[in-house]
Amino acid sequence: MVERGDYATAITTERLVVRPWRLDEADRFFDIYRRPEVVRWIGAKPMQDRREAVEMIERNLARLEADSRFGSWAVADRSSGVPVGSVILKPLPEGEGEVEIGWQLHPDSWGNGFASEAASAVLERGFADGLAEVWAVTYPDNHRSAAVCRRIGMQLLGITRRWYHEPSLMFWTGTRPGQEPSLGPDQPAPAELFEA
Repeated sequence: MVERGDYATAITTERLVVRPWRLDEADRFFDIYRRPEVVRWIGAKPMQDRREAVEMIERNLARLEADSRFGSWAVADRSSGVPVGSVILKPLPEGEGEVEIGWQLHPDSWGNGFASEAASAVLERGFADGLAEVWAVTYPDNHRSAAVCRRIGMQLLGITRRWYHEPSLMFWTGTRPGQEPSLGPDQPAPAELFEA
């Protein structure tokens, strides 16, 4: 159970702790975001230098300090303390207050259900803190992220260009049973994606 509260406060799940990244974890952060197989799904270029990781962690910590509801948190394995990746909750670009959830994991941690476990906990925290709905936006061929969206109870609505100006799958979840999304997709997704 996730309590209402400060987003800088850790969320503990069965196997994970979701908490702010620390500067002494810059090597692991860099090792995640230097990998093309990770950053290709977030539309970024691989980091080239550890200093970029330090700067990104510092920016993330400053954002959390400014508004602790939104940010990028480390997802750490409870048994080892090692971050397996990140989970984010943030306003979508050029939106009207819509909030996006996302995740990026180190390839050595793929396939363990960590993204679903962390994202479920962050969603629960967001809803406990008053969010009415949350969105996820993925590349159409990002089958792993689409599967995570489904596992955490998000509904595929279709394809949108609304926030990132390129075709993306639009997933949604709300706080109440029977709730309808406040926005619709630009076009339906291919039928086979709804069956996946």
